[in-house]
Amino acid sequence: MTKKIVAMQLPRIAEVVDLEKKYSLELEALGPVADIVEVASPSPEAFAEGAREADAVITSWGIHINEDIIGRLDKCVVIGLGSVGVDMVDVEAATKAGIVVTNTPDVFIEEVADHAMMLLLNAVRKTKEMDILASTQEWYRGRPILNRVPRLMGRTLGLVSFGNVARCTATRAKAFGLNVIAYDPYVSELTMGEFDVEPVAWGELLERSDYISVHSPHNEETEHMLNADAFDRMKEGVVIVNTARGPIIKESALIDALNNGKVQSAGLDVLETEPPNPQNPLLSMTNVIVTPHVASATTRMRPTARRRVGREVSLVLRGKWPMSCVNPTVLPKTSLERWQPIPMQRGPNR
Repeated sequence: MTKKIVAMQLPRIAEVVDLEKKYSLELEALGPVADIVEVASPSPEAFAEGAREADAVITSWGIHINEDIIGRLDKCVVIGLGSVGVDMVDVEAATKAGIVVTNTPDVFIEEVADHAMMLLLNAVRKTKEMDILASTQEWYRGRPILNRVPRLMGRTLGLVSFGNVARCTATRAKAFGLNVIAYDPYVSELTMGEFDVEPVAWGELLERSDYISVHSPHNEETEHMLNADAFDRMKEGVVIVNTARGPIIKESALIDALNNGKVQSAGLDVLETEPPNPQNPLLSMTNVIVTPHVASATTRMRPTARRRVGREVSLVLRGKWPMSCVNPTVLPKTSLERWQPIPMQRGPNR
């Protein structure tokens, strides 16, 4: 009787990226366990069909992986995100479907904190306006304007959320002599105390801060968190910085606050709509600095993020818990093996 041999096929991975992308960095971890199959995504329907048989999906930008797409992923066990933010995936739908969602929350912390401080310093010191004056033969108008700007030292910076990036931003702000307060109902006072940061309620942060830097994730709870009511409660002449996600700030309310002087200036790496409409008033305001969602970008960022997402997805495909799980409640419901703590090596008794 002829024996029947069943060949175990390697898992397939669909990735939402341009077709010319190469995957050598992801394959450092994934090569032994998976084949990567590129899926063109001109529409959510086309992507869902192309990824139907995939065991994993990797994405950073592109198609929003919504509930409909997730419902059509017949074999998917993990969605790996090469970013900190997770708003390009319906995490709740993934959790209901038993799909693990991973991200890379600690890959470019320092870079984003640097960018946040850059935006803050430039917004406070009116760099955009000073540059325009210097280049339009109005050299002597600059000093009288900055003579009305308080010095940085001794002012109060309010951090909206106190995750990894905010903690690094706080360390940098302290070096400039700023007092730092933070609002984050999910972080303990003891943790904030370790960074010499004062925990405050939301209203207190709005009322006490000379500068406000946004670092929270974007979700239903934080959507338009900084709205007209919030701006009304702020100090006159407050400075706003946002390196998190655009929709956390109600853009029309910010524009009004900038026009009426409630907000002195703003430094924004993110906007509600990206790329923005060329007619967006924020792009032409002399008291607003806009960068094109680049806070994390350095020579290190993409290679490190790609390697990390490869490792996260590889762990799940090997049957292990990932290092960074966005929806950890799904893990106990899977057959994935939990990490085992490494036993401590005890030295000789003394």
